Amino acid sequence: MAEKESEVEGLEHMFTNENAEPVHISYSVIESITKTFYRVIGHGGFGTVYLGSLRNDPMVAVKLLHPSQDLSDTQFMAEVKCLTRVKHKNIVRFLGYCAYTHEVVMKVEGIDRMVDIERKRFLCFEYAPNGNLQDYLEEKTHGYQWSIRYKIIKGICQGLHYLHQKRINHLDLKPANVLMGGAQMEPMITDFGISRHNDGTQSTIVTKNAKGTLGYMPPELITEGKISSKSDIFSLGVIMRRLLMGSDDENYTENAHDEEPLKAHDK
Repeated sequence: MAEKESEVEGLEHMFTNENAEPVHISYSVIESITKTFYRVIGHGGFGTVYLGSLRNDPMVAVKLLHPSQDLSDTQFMAEVKCLTRVKHKNIVRFLGYCAYTHEVVMKVEGIDRMVDIERKRFLCFEYAPNGNLQDYLEEKTHGYQWSIRYKIIKGICQGLHYLHQKRINHLDLKPANVLMGGAQMEPMITDFGISRHNDGTQSTIVTKNAKGTLGYMPPELITEGKISSKSDIFSLGVIMRRLLMGSDDENYTENAHDEEPLKAHDK
């Protein structure tokens, strides 16, 4: 019990200290703050997001990553490391992670072995009470003033510029992955599930397993598997177009709740 309270205190401390580092969170605490996964606040291609609350009412978003062949421990830790190194007002704040594995003793080929029967991976973020940019494009774009649209575009540009300075390519920038946080609805980039960190030795990476959301992926990524900072700039241009046009063009509409990012080379 004391250990659980200590972990919750660690999470609460992050709301009063901007320089606090993300923490490891036990599965029991994840269950506690989400009230055993009581309220779902979002779905995506990589996971389900639950609302969580701490003792003094700070709200958090807890993302349960979908189990898949792509979610290896190496990839999970790569995403955690990526999130840990980014701290910017236009990047959703990463609070902590949980890697839970339930093991039992089973006979395998006549030998008793410890076998994983359940694996769960969670990421915990600050809660953005105003939804995401996709919601606003669908529901409130016509009520936007130009100054508000400009502010949103500027915020996304600042967040993206920060990521590129850190040599991080997001690779799935779209309205559903831009949260609107706080009373000022400050845009915050989120969902780094397929992001790539470039060590700086090359400006372009070539992959045989390009991922992203069609309509926001640049042609060179779809046809040649080329990844660079230009990939995010293309996505940014699509978002800007939608904001400036003030309409939800069906050619660029994605379902923010249940669309899974597509693998271009699986077409």
